[in-house]
Amino acid sequence: MSEKRPGRKVHAYTPGLQVKKNTIVRKTRILPLRGEVLVKKGDYVNFDTIVARAFAPGDPEIINAAAKLGVAKVSLPLYMQKKIGDEVSEGELIAQNIIFFGLIKRRIYAPFNGTIEHISDISGRVIVRGALIPVEVAAYIPGQVIEVMPDQGVTVETAASFIQGIFGIGGESYGEIHMAVESGDEPLTPDTIYSEHKGKILVGGSYVTADAMRKAAELGVVGIVSGGIGSLDLKEFLGYEIGVAITGEEECGITVVATESFGEMPMAEHTFNMLKELEGKTASITGATQIRAGVLRPEIIVPAPKAAAASGSEAELDVGMMPGTRVRAIRAPYFGKLGFVRSLPTGLQKLETESMARVVEVEFDDGTRAITPRANVEIIVE
Repeated sequence: MSEKRPGRKVHAYTPGLQVKKNTIVRKTRILPLRGEVLVKKGDYVNFDTIVARAFAPGDPEIINAAAKLGVAKVSLPLYMQKKIGDEVSEGELIAQNIIFFGLIKRRIYAPFNGTIEHISDISGRVIVRGALIPVEVAAYIPGQVIEVMPDQGVTVETAASFIQGIFGIGGESYGEIHMAVESGDEPLTPDTIYSEHKGKILVGGSYVTADAMRKAAELGVVGIVSGGIGSLDLKEFLGYEIGVAITGEEECGITVVATESFGEMPMAEHTFNMLKELEGKTASITGATQIRAGVLRPEIIVPAPKAAAASGSEAELDVGMMPGTRVRAIRAPYFGKLGFVRSLPTGLQKLETESMARVVEVEFDDGTRAITPRANVEIIVE
């Protein structure tokens, strides 16, 4: 029988939402395919600095050339005006068949700019490949390049204020922070958004309406940060129902981050006050969210001046979850609810699904209590 270690406290570690005034942020920027890294280790980059570039093949178009020209498949190469590997421009002649002393002219023109990739005397087809498509990766945050991965990408580091949200939509962007409301419990509505907000990241309070998101996108607002957001407002704004498993690829013209929950929820005072202090500074923002495996959170990053340093900001959250720890539920049926850990029952507990898991007892802010798997909550780090 193994000997028990006296005095050892039972606790749990769950990664939580981070809201930090001073920290070190590192972002690895990787190409989806091998290409060229355009910066060196030690270089300083800005938000929109292109750090790596690759070229993806263009789309192909298959042309039934022999049939269009009215010739035998085996004879197709004789009627081609271009060879394999030749570059062509849209509308350029690539094959022709002139018969009956020029009375009948059958011609094939390039459908777009590209390259002749294949000419077959078996199928009688020609494949034109579209021009290479540049794929570029920007730095996303200003800072110093601390690592270069040849042909792939880089890691950029900066001292910054860092705020994670619970849910978001829209991709990466950047803009100047502007407070659109006076307090964290005010909703962000269309009448608080003006044309001079173009290019800015607006900070609301408890809620952002579909009309507000629509007006902001029309005026060129870069992003919106609010405490809560409604699923019906999201559906109305996007035109379809969005899942909560993974987001960030929506083509909606704006990035939206909810810091607290679905529905109406005042923004945490600490978060709201931090954003208020940062008003006028330029921030990076992304709404990309992944709740399942490989958790990814929407975020707002406000880089500090180049020489700034974050003292003690990289300490790990090694004490983990204990009674009294502030937590947030990240899965149904309590998704988005805030509360405190009341207890951490020892050992595995049987769930309603009949599976066994380590659980936590949480008292939510509305006074209700629940026993839920520890993996279903996360620590709120302030």
